[in-house]
Amino acid sequence: MVAMVEVQLETQYQYPRPLLIAFSACTTVLVAVHLFALLISTCILPNVEAVSNIHNLNSISESPHERMHPYIELAWGFSTVLGILLFLAEVVLLCWIKFLPVDARHQPGPPPGPGGHTGWQAALVSTIIMVPVGLIFVVFTIHFYRSLVRHKTERHNREIEELHKLKVQLDGHERSLQVV
Repeated sequence: MVAMVEVQLETQYQYPRPLLIAFSACTTVLVAVHLFALLISTCILPNVEAVSNIHNLNSISESPHERMHPYIELAWGFSTVLGILLFLAEVVLLCWIKFLPVDARHQPGPPPGPGGHTGWQAALVSTIIMVPVGLIFVVFTIHFYRSLVRHKTERHNREIEELHKLKVQLDGHERSLQVV
């Protein structure tokens, strides 16, 4: 994180404008996303701890952390999914910014084209490595999220079936059950 914020740019090198803009935007959004998640966590944690010490079920449902559940989910998603993807992109951009000037200062005139020097090749290698890592991360995230949703759905279906069985026992007869 420190390297991202305190990056030293080569003053003698002409960086491509889109690279600097992308690095600036990615760094800003990455820090903002993690600060947003930290803010939500900091604000919600005292309420969760307070509710965990309460034995009255009505007080639990009145807690602000229940009403703020969508924001908590959003902060989690931002911090884990978006934050990690932004961090991977940030590493690639940082490699381009740090390696692109290598060997360029030894040659007079404009910087050489792609593949013309070691710095460009080093930055390209970091990009080539990070693309499959990012894809693996996305595939794992989708698989993990789908597994969680499937488990939650199955658990709710079992609970509905148990409630239906209890209703049948209490009523003494069975009525049709509509599953949504």
